[in-house]
Amino acid sequence: MLNGRNVVVVMPAYNAARTLRQTYEELRPDIVDEVLLVDDRSSDETVDLARELNVTTFQHQRNLGYGRNQKTCYREALKRNADIVIMLHPDYQYSPKLVTSLGGMIASGHYHVALGSRILGKGALEGGMPRYKYVSNRFLTAVQNLLLGYKLSEYHTGFRAFSRRVLESLPLEENSDDFLFDNEMLAQAIYFNYQIGEISCPTKYFPEASSISFKRSMKYGLGVLWTSVGSGCRRWVWQGLGFLTQKGPSCCMSIITSCTNSFCRQVAHPVTC
Repeated sequence: MLNGRNVVVVMPAYNAARTLRQTYEELRPDIVDEVLLVDDRSSDETVDLARELNVTTFQHQRNLGYGRNQKTCYREALKRNADIVIMLHPDYQYSPKLVTSLGGMIASGHYHVALGSRILGKGALEGGMPRYKYVSNRFLTAVQNLLLGYKLSEYHTGFRAFSRRVLESLPLEENSDDFLFDNEMLAQAIYFNYQIGEISCPTKYFPEASSISFKRSMKYGLGVLWTSVGSGCRRWVWQGLGFLTQKGPSCCMSIITSCTNSFCRQVAHPVTC
């Protein structure tokens, strides 16, 4: 627990058997009340190892995607009365030792969302992040800061903490089932005026760490730009018209998300005209 708040760590997993034990064993049991792992139909021993470690484990019957995995993670964490939910990838790319610091930002009451940033400091390139990913990260983040009216060092980290209030209020089920889910979630949090904080987090890129291909990175980047343009336009239009009720933005958010998902499917499976 942190400040009397129940802390649950969730691990969206896919073929993480080689790194799961190291990730899990660096968590502090005096801070983390429960660890949940959701396996997206791995082909290795991820599930068997998770159960050996006494991790509460859920397994999708087929591969449903990274975004759908997170939806299951958060839904199950809320069922277990989590006050603070921390997403930690089991591939050991992010440091489990910083779970306390990340969760502490939520427990302090100052922030609703906390991010472990690879960009603050010099950790990204020194940790082995490919230079093309670093450049695209900086470019996309600059565009998003401009369009979303916020200022973060990056929007693309997979090390995140959320308050229960955020997870209960955001329309997460409307989001993508793929990697774009992360970005849509932050766009929603910013739009609904939740406070987001960051800590510096070292990162490690190595063969066992999960990483999407160049082709999927391009698809993700286009989806990020589309989400940011849609969110920025929505923010300007609704603020300009003065329609700041909860019902209005929620409805608009669902429409924008649906358009974003359709756009991403088109990128993945273009129609020849």
